[in-house]
Amino acid sequence: MDVVTVYDLGTTSYADSYRLQEALCQARASEVIGDVMLLLQHPPVITIGRGGGEEDVLAPASTLQQLGVQVLPSDRGGRATYHGPGQLVVYPILRRSDGDYHGYAWRLEEVAIRVLESYGIDAGRLDGHPGVWVGSSNGSGRCAKVAAVGLAVRDGITRHGLALNVAPDMTHFDLLISCGNAGSRMTSMERELGWAPDVAEVAGRFRQTFEQVFAFCAIDGEPAKLAPFSIDEPEQPPWLWQRITPRSEDAVASMENLLDRFGLHTVCQEARCPNLAECFGQGTATFMILGDFCSRGCRFCAVQSGKPTTVDPGEPERVAEAAARLGLKHLVVTSVTRDDLPDGGAGHFAATVRAVRRRSPEMVVEVLIPDFGGSKDALETVLVAGPNVLNHNLETVSRLYPRVRPGADYRRSLGVLAWTKARAPRVATKSGLMLGLGETTAEVFRALYDLRRAQCELLTLGQYLQPTGCQLQVDRFVPPDEFAGYRARAESLGFRGVAADPLVRSSHRAGALWNRMQSN
Repeated sequence: MDVVTVYDLGTTSYADSYRLQEALCQARASEVIGDVMLLLQHPPVITIGRGGGEEDVLAPASTLQQLGVQVLPSDRGGRATYHGPGQLVVYPILRRSDGDYHGYAWRLEEVAIRVLESYGIDAGRLDGHPGVWVGSSNGSGRCAKVAAVGLAVRDGITRHGLALNVAPDMTHFDLLISCGNAGSRMTSMERELGWAPDVAEVAGRFRQTFEQVFAFCAIDGEPAKLAPFSIDEPEQPPWLWQRITPRSEDAVASMENLLDRFGLHTVCQEARCPNLAECFGQGTATFMILGDFCSRGCRFCAVQSGKPTTVDPGEPERVAEAAARLGLKHLVVTSVTRDDLPDGGAGHFAATVRAVRRRSPEMVVEVLIPDFGGSKDALETVLVAGPNVLNHNLETVSRLYPRVRPGADYRRSLGVLAWTKARAPRVATKSGLMLGLGETTAEVFRALYDLRRAQCELLTLGQYLQPTGCQLQVDRFVPPDEFAGYRARAESLGFRGVAADPLVRSSHRAGALWNRMQSN
């Protein structure tokens, strides 16, 4: 019988609990620890799962700020969910070797149903709608959700779990479309009973009932108060510190005003790039087309994942106009990944390149593209438009892809670069890697070799920095002299332009790298 150790975390921020789950999952996958269950409450927060998007948040940012409600992305399933004081949140970190995750979710719901029944609350399931509902089985038509379930699984280890409304502030549920169920009612134990149960008492009943429903698990005594795992990130070294002067702040504000005026997004803002002040201060930016919601959920990226927005047919012309007004000589255009579109967004890339060519014929155009699912037709669409540089990032070494880039494929990304060079030899190909995610030196060297075999010509290497608490932690900070060593190895392999430094990013000083290649 599996033994589950329970930790009572009290009130813990969503970002801190996310990092703790990551650390526990890694420890569980490595058999350092056994199964674990976290019991906690969150400060007010709306979390957006993989199926959700900004349309699920009904309140404006000003209202959310006034109420102290954060909005954060989550890699769990489902859409938008509210967490707050008075709600019991349960995160089981369990190894499930049977692969029956629907059955696992059913058991979590069953635990909540039985806990509610122990208080005299009639609860059950509602066909087609995950979670636990009050009034779903009595035919009264009065059906309201009392508990939400949202799961994620990696390497057979479960994360996230269940949130049971004991006695939260129910007005906060009006700020969002909970779990994508527009018009559905939310309720709580307090609302159903007319009095507020103690959250700690409900948690105790949950532990006891969990043992009954998960008959193959045994709870290991009373919950501990302190999780014994350090989740502190390594201290950021001085070579990553940057000063932001009042002058650069003015330049940032000026750039942001221009972007707002044209209704455009930049990856600089969405991905929280550390070089934003420098680039905006110099009047440059990397435009991000096809919306600001990504259809994938890469673990390193701060761009929101969720239901993508409708493609804006006027966007290419606005990008061309904004680039011309900025007087750019080298333009970088990237996008979110749009697996929902038949061509992955390739046609929109092509339209943007053509619009820039009409407005500024001498401008160097670099496209930083997703993998388009490996579609050669999509790549052909982009290449026919005539970009000068096609950039597609490898991002990390092959071994780390399942952890860092779920949904992507190392060989497919190499194939994008190789096919591009074979189809359009005059188009420069470019790629980049983030370091500090747990890769070894030998693995980096292998990735450089693989990129050269794909005839990649331009390379960027930079330090991974965790953009928010909801992305992967930094494994280590790579010192500048190690970057210099990688640069020397890359140049010896035949790359025509290499930028390798802790603060290098894929499109950072892209014009300088292009000019370096032209002079070689």
